[in-house]
Formats: sequence, C-alpha cells, structure tokens
Amino acid sequence: MKLTWFGGTTLRIHIGGQMLVVDAKGAPDWIDRTELLSGADRAFALGDELPQIDPQRFQPRKVGALIDAGEELPEVLVHLAGPYAVLSEAVGESPLLLVTGPVEGFGRWARDAVVVLSSREMQATARAVMDEIGPRLIAIAGADAAVEAVIEAIRDRLDGTGLMALEPGMALEV
Repeated sequence: MKLTWFGGTTLRIHIGGQMLVVDAKGAPDWIDRTELLSGADRAFALGDELPQIDPQRFQPRKVGALIDAGEELPEVLVHLAGPYAVLSEAVGESPLLLVTGPVEGFGRWARDAVVVLSSREMQATARAVMDEIGPRLIAIAGADAAVEAVIEAIRDRLDGTGLMALEPGMALEV
C-alpha cells in the first residue's frame, strides 16, 4: 500500500493493485487535477454516498487459494464505516481507514488497520482512534502544528501503534 497526501483530505492510494483518488476537487491549487486523476481506477469524495458497513461486524476478505485465483486481482472495496470513517479494503492488505472525526463501534479487525487522520479536531480524533481501535499505524495528514498536537496527545498511549506524519506530495509506503 502506498499513500500520497496532497493537502486537506486529498489522497492518492495504491492498494490491492488499484489506484484510488480521494477528494480530487478539494486538492490544493498547486496540484494539477488532471494529473492527480490520471490512471485512477476509482475516484471518490469523502462526502459521497458509499455503501455502508457495520464496523463492529465487518470482516476483511481472506486471500483465496492460489489455484482458485483468477488472472485479475479482486476489486478494492470502499465503504462508509461510520459518519467520519471510510474503509478501503483489498484482499491481502491491511484495511485502510480514512478518519475525519470521532469513531466508535469498531471490531477487532480494525487493530490491523492503517488509519489516515485528517480532521479539524485532530487531537480529539487521534484520542478516539486510540481508545476505540488501537490500530497498527496512524498516518497524520495535517500541518506541522497538528502533527505536533497529535503526538503530544497520544504519545503515551501508542502501545505498539506506529505513528507517521504525511508530507504533501510525498509518498509513504506502508
């Protein structure tokens, strides 16, 4: 999985052999939207109507037997996982949660998730993510001051959760 954050909630995600673009219309002015969207298998905005899942009962799809595999990779699924969370799920990869506000009601599967935090209330959202999920990795998509505030808010609560700060235009391989 590779994440490239461009500012705000605009991301390019390489996951499960596909490229997803999130919130292309909200990209900063220095981003060429045509270039951002070129090659994308799917583009969506966080406010779009997406299929909804129950985050408590959700189970990621399992990797099938090699003999049963087709020539194409299974489709990457994108779902709402609550009012402030979008789940991108690809077979054989960690679930990816894009979180923009408080989260609750997640099952054990979320402990294996990579969480991208992009919120106006970054500290409160980070605390909620740690309390509710305790994911494998949190990637912070925010200005330096927001990154510092999140680190201060959750540094003593990480307990095995990785913490990364995303830089605009720089890719992060997860």
